[in-house]
Amino acid sequence: MAVLTGLTFGGKTWTPKFAQSIDEHKCIGCGRCFKICGHDVLLLRAMNEEGEFVDDEDDDEIEKKVMTVAHPENCIGCGACSRICPKNCYTHVELNN
Repeated sequence: MAVLTGLTFGGKTWTPKFAQSIDEHKCIGCGRCFKICGHDVLLLRAMNEEGEFVDDEDDDEIEKKVMTVAHPENCIGCGACSRICPKNCYTHVELNN
């Protein structure tokens, strides 16, 4: 099985690593990754005290907000999200052909 690779502008081989998941226990909801991603991959979501996602953000039971990989199909594998993350929350995968 071959791994998906590409070339940089300088001709070097590059292997994209796609955002697979974010550790919601480590995430502090700072939004740095959201700001750096230009491909609509991420979404900040509210959680209650039980660790369940809450759709109504006006709900009084919201404990915190965490980032989620909402649209993994949009990820280009650049890894900018994990490089800017101060809590090392990301798990990435390489695609095999």
